[in-house]
Amino acid sequence: MLSAYATTPRRGRRHPEPDSATRSPFQRDRDRIVHSTAFRRLRYKTQVFVSPDGDHFRVRLTHSLEVAQIARSIARALGLDEDLTEALALAHDLGHPPFGHSGEDALEAAMAGFGGFDHNAQALRIVTRLECRYPGWDGLNLNWETLEGLAKHNGPLLDPGWAMREIDSDWPLELSGHAGLEAQVAAIADDIAYDNHDLDDGIRAGLFSLEEIAAEVPFVAETLATVTARWPGVTARRRMVPELVREQIGRMIDDLLAETGRRLAEAAPVDAAAVRAAGRPLVGLSPAMAADTAALKRFLRARMYTHPRVAALRDPSQQVVTDLFAVLHDQPEALPADWQASLPADEPARARHICDFVAGMTDRYALRRYEQLIGPSPLPADVII
Repeated sequence: MLSAYATTPRRGRRHPEPDSATRSPFQRDRDRIVHSTAFRRLRYKTQVFVSPDGDHFRVRLTHSLEVAQIARSIARALGLDEDLTEALALAHDLGHPPFGHSGEDALEAAMAGFGGFDHNAQALRIVTRLECRYPGWDGLNLNWETLEGLAKHNGPLLDPGWAMREIDSDWPLELSGHAGLEAQVAAIADDIAYDNHDLDDGIRAGLFSLEEIAAEVPFVAETLATVTARWPGVTARRRMVPELVREQIGRMIDDLLAETGRRLAEAAPVDAAAVRAAGRPLVGLSPAMAADTAALKRFLRARMYTHPRVAALRDPSQQVVTDLFAVLHDQPEALPADWQASLPADEPARARHICDFVAGMTDRYALRRYEQLIGPSPLPADVII
């Protein structure tokens, strides 16, 4: 049974379609995302490590699946629509370009004169314009509530960029307000997933040890003590690190459910519209847990995201994206035939078309096109493509 404040598909799709006899509207949205080309490309897009040199490191696809699992569990406990929550979790990273944040920084710079670049807005462009899988319309024709959740899962957009304004002008998404609870759950599930799974990947990659992170992050030390006491005879890292991660995720979810329950009781929303009108997020961690996760994020930033091994790939990764954009902008005949055929003649639409193509590349496709169009890759030779 859904709670009274769960989001329901009240506003329909931009292009009306008959209802399905076997699936709810949000189930169909989730399925359309899973079957999209952009979702498949997440398999070869960087999470932290460029073209990961190990089979077990996370990429955008595995991260999105992990976010969806956490988000769906939370939604079930809160009586929310699990299918909408899962759809938002699966789609939240669709707009990321190759090479993670390095690629995004490169496209932001390349597009500075044409309105800039934002991966969240790019995800909306993908599901409303760039995925062309239906004969009657562009995009996936998702429900209004799904689009709203994708646009605002990180909060209201008071100063949206050109891409989000363009989407909003076609079908207003009420960007200045908060989204429903399902979107709020998907956003915080993203944080829970990457905080814990980046810890796992960082230890696996040898960027820091379990002992080092426990020494600097009290929350990790406390959780490790609990896990060690529970399993006193187990010392193998391959068993203890996953158990630590499981315990931390569980503690974060338990805290989130308690804090969210407190906020819901205080706000007493009678429906999803009241959630949007609350003026603040109703899903969140307690102040104490928020401080604990902030300390974990600081450690990961210092010891993982800016680690010399990771940082050494940042400049060459940005060079790949920067050079590809420049070459394709100057030589559009190098685009695939269908992208050439739809290339606008005037700016800024022309640059935005090139940006759409580059942003959709996987890491390995970007490197392959770089070598075809420009020359040897600036990335180290031992990076796996």
